[in-house]
Amino acid sequence: MTTTTTYKPKVNLSEELGERHGREIEDDFGGKGIAVVVPDRNASAAAIELQAEAAAHQMILAAAGSAATVYLTETFYISSKKNTVFEVRLTDKGLCLKKQSNGATKEQTIPLKDIIGCRCLRSKRRSRGSSSCTCASISSSSQLKVVEENSGEQDETDVSAYLYIYAYILKRSRRGGFRERTTITLRFRSFDRYEDNNREAQKWRASIKQLVAGEPVQKPVAYQPRDTRKMLIILNPKSGSGKAREMFQQRVAPIFAEAEIPYDLHITKKSNWAREFVRVRDVYLWRGIVVVGGDGIFFEVLNGLFEREDWQTAIDELPMGIIPCGSGNGLAKTVSFLYEEPFETKPVLASALMVVKGKHSMLDVVRVETRSNIMFSFLSVGWGLISDIDIESERLRAIGGQRFTVWSVHRLISLRTYQGKVSYLPALVSPVSGASGEGLNGGGGGFGTLKHSVSYNTTLNCRDCRAGLGGQDGTNGSCDACDTNFSDVLSLETGTNLDSFRPRIDSWYSATSRKSTYFSTVDSVYESDKASNDDPTQCGPNGGTASHVQMYGPPSRLPALTAAIPDSWQTIAGEFVMVHAAYQTHLSTECYFAPQSRLNDGIIWLLIIRAGVSRSQLLSFLLGLSSGTHLPLQPNEYIQMVPVSAFRIEPAGTNGHMTVDGEKVECGPIQGEVFPSLGKVMVPK
Repeated sequence: MTTTTTYKPKVNLSEELGERHGREIEDDFGGKGIAVVVPDRNASAAAIELQAEAAAHQMILAAAGSAATVYLTETFYISSKKNTVFEVRLTDKGLCLKKQSNGATKEQTIPLKDIIGCRCLRSKRRSRGSSSCTCASISSSSQLKVVEENSGEQDETDVSAYLYIYAYILKRSRRGGFRERTTITLRFRSFDRYEDNNREAQKWRASIKQLVAGEPVQKPVAYQPRDTRKMLIILNPKSGSGKAREMFQQRVAPIFAEAEIPYDLHITKKSNWAREFVRVRDVYLWRGIVVVGGDGIFFEVLNGLFEREDWQTAIDELPMGIIPCGSGNGLAKTVSFLYEEPFETKPVLASALMVVKGKHSMLDVVRVETRSNIMFSFLSVGWGLISDIDIESERLRAIGGQRFTVWSVHRLISLRTYQGKVSYLPALVSPVSGASGEGLNGGGGGFGTLKHSVSYNTTLNCRDCRAGLGGQDGTNGSCDACDTNFSDVLSLETGTNLDSFRPRIDSWYSATSRKSTYFSTVDSVYESDKASNDDPTQCGPNGGTASHVQMYGPPSRLPALTAAIPDSWQTIAGEFVMVHAAYQTHLSTECYFAPQSRLNDGIIWLLIIRAGVSRSQLLSFLLGLSSGTHLPLQPNEYIQMVPVSAFRIEPAGTNGHMTVDGEKVECGPIQGEVFPSLGKVMVPK
């Protein structure tokens, strides 16, 4: 067997080191992918001196009491550069890359919050006819391919272990910023055996994984996540302009692969399919629920969880995330806005990065009651102008979010007013309960022991909705190393195949095929037509469906919908253009409705616009919604925004539209009350 000592003469660092130990790349910190390699034990004296200088510098930093805690440090080489080394340090702040070249020093730290994952891989066996000699130069960036260690396609002649680190670095711009994808490739080849090099790479991988997950850095070589359960992903193929499948396949699946998060993907087949699914399935098989679609599919899943007898446990243990593929996308925009994440240019990327972080915040939930139903809302309740625009513009769904703008003009020209009465309980905006209170990561709701509640006149029957695991067929698989370019993530590597370990785009036979199957590289499963087209309610205790379901959740603290309101409430009667209660900053991507709202402030922001408002005032209102300047600076008798903790709307007739989270409900008396911090939503930090 050929050993490293038989083919390595004395190395001239300025000429041969790059050819034998690395790849030529852009080494400027301007956003290109970085590939560096560990020095060999027989490296030149000049290289050893530089490594010693780096070690001495590290000791000086330690003696000076550096603010960052250093867990790992190593000196790497970059190809085709004279006297150039990289000192790479893993700290509690991030991955620090310090370049030393001809006496000059340049340093950059990639923050931990920008790193989503890392993988240890091997080089792929070369095709017949290519050189396999160990003394041959490393493949160029356009030729290098990597595979899993036990794939059967690994190149046994290359003893190197490759550590791929995936980061999405925040870049600021005049438009607000964007995240730039960067891959750092570390090649470990200090030893003569792959097992030894892989042990070093795994040590770095384990430490990075633990730091990214917020876990204490420990010594074991192989990293094992604390929660090994998969993520449940429910996709609505009809949301928005109908491109949710393609969005997930091209832009979301690669993010989950890079973060090494396994998942089960289920496609909805009809209205309320997701609601039934989470109500009857054993949802504790999964670590969380991510919906791919609009706010409507999030509404379905949320209410499905409240229809479980064990709703308290389900809501507490399963954070929910959303990847926006709908028309409105109010919740996704709100979370990104509150956490100062760039959203407008690449909303799918922003939300996908959010859900793989494994973080969550408490979320206010509003219990809404109509004459015949109880539901739980996370976004808004509306009556009048905005609800009319939302519902009536459905006929223009094919044009996406622009449908709201088009229909706003139409409704402004043919303005309607509605007779009725609005009552509300004013909220105390204070450091405890107001917008400046608990902040983005407030505490729990603290409801104690709760029983289920029902509407005052409902005849819904209770049933046992706990179900078994049936109906989840599927075969786990993995795909070969390949290069997949997807438009929503900027590839920054110098070669087209540098980041070669991604899911195959052609894993689905077609983006619209109902019988297609998709498998990710981390044992994630797309439920096939046979497994997931069945009605999820067939998994019930008796194998049948139920025509009525019981809504559970915290009991109401309000009087019945037909009872008189308390004296502490305020009432406005007359004609209204619209009444809208919101508890998120944004109702849609372009509708900045409640600037003072927070995810868990315990406040409902009630907007009331009375009849008599001029069309010019309404036009100014509608134009200002995109920037949050829609409310008049001076007190206005026609337009007012009131912070409340509960409300009741009583239309005089049945004309017009009423919506809850963008979903149409019967037009009639409706009331809502906020339950602070009842739910959990996935957030970036």
